[in-house]
Amino acid sequence: MGKAEKTRQFIIERAAPIFNRKGVAGTSISDILKATQLAKGGIYGNFSSKEEIVMEVFDYIAEEERQQLMKITATANTSVGKFEALFDYYATFPKHQRVGGGCPMLNFGVEADDTNPGLKKKVSELVLYYESRIAKMVQYGKEHGEFRADWDEKQFAVRMFTMLEGAILVSSVLGHNRQMMVVLDSLREEMKRHML
Repeated sequence: MGKAEKTRQFIIERAAPIFNRKGVAGTSISDILKATQLAKGGIYGNFSSKEEIVMEVFDYIAEEERQQLMKITATANTSVGKFEALFDYYATFPKHQRVGGGCPMLNFGVEADDTNPGLKKKVSELVLYYESRIAKMVQYGKEHGEFRADWDEKQFAVRMFTMLEGAILVSSVLGHNRQMMVVLDSLREEMKRHML
């Protein structure tokens, strides 16, 4: 990595938790200047606009989250074990989150409306990625004799993802994880109903 690439990466890493906490509209260039201790020329010498920083930051946070969840599920050899590892992670979310500030899909998704189609596309792709990962875990379990063949993995993936995102939002607003625990119990019960 050359000096320019290192500087870009440094800016992205320092800006990521700020954007994730304060949002796109709430984050100013002066916030990024303060976090990086760079002059304006240091920022604009590496990025053409705040919009470009936002897109790079979202990609960075999304990749960090992907890596974290892959690391969590990699510890288990079975589909059931992988789901349990995910449930344990979400029971304490955001305690072990790699980039602070809460769920990036919720945080960026709120601002990814029709005024920012590029960001909306990125958030949409990430949602579909997570749903596909959940569906693949169910499919793997079906192929390896853990789950019944008639379990609809795509519908479960939509339910699981949506329930977790809703629980993250409510837990964040209320400051406790009671709703998250109810959601996790419900997902465990559904999984158990489909186990062989």
